[in-house]
Amino acid sequence: MKRIPIVATLLVAAAVATMIGLGFWQLQRAEWKDRMLADYAAAAALPALDLDPLLARGSADLPTLAFRRVLVTCRARDAAPDLRGGRSRNDQGAGGYSYFVPCRPGAQGLAGRLVVNAGWSPLPDDRRRITLDGIVAGTLGSAEAEGPIVLTSASAVPPLVPSASPTIEQIPNNHLAYASQWFFFAAAAAAIYWLALRRRGG
Repeated sequence: MKRIPIVATLLVAAAVATMIGLGFWQLQRAEWKDRMLADYAAAAALPALDLDPLLARGSADLPTLAFRRVLVTCRARDAAPDLRGGRSRNDQGAGGYSYFVPCRPGAQGLAGRLVVNAGWSPLPDDRRRITLDGIVAGTLGSAEAEGPIVLTSASAVPPLVPSASPTIEQIPNNHLAYASQWFFFAAAAAAIYWLALRRRGG
């Protein structure tokens, strides 16, 4: 029987160990994602929260308020919107364009991160200007650290119509599937190498 190739065996062993490690990491990510989604669901069930006191204190974060219904005073006048693909709340969620404007242009901290989805239309209009001068009520979406925090307004700025509110179901949660893939890849690599060694030794 031929000797087992040391270098190749070490390389395959390292690759298999890495894939197994990635599988366990995805399992940990799955547990974290389940806890996060549970926190989001709990926040969504709470009463609407007035954000103005948070903004007045200069809070820099919204650590537990994703998917919370909120009220906030916005001060945007004739703001040029950022148009992005979006869906309407009505019409079976028809595709079109949502209009995003800063809640308080030029503000610092949390207030500067707050962006309002002011409404939806089937066709884009780059010339339209949006004014938000007063209380805006709606639902917050999820947000990355230091990234923009989107508030989807419950009512739209005419002639726009309301955009679809963010839902927890839109957040991908595929970590268990990824973990299974990594474990499968590790098992397949080990099996293929074992068969190669048998053929080489035969």
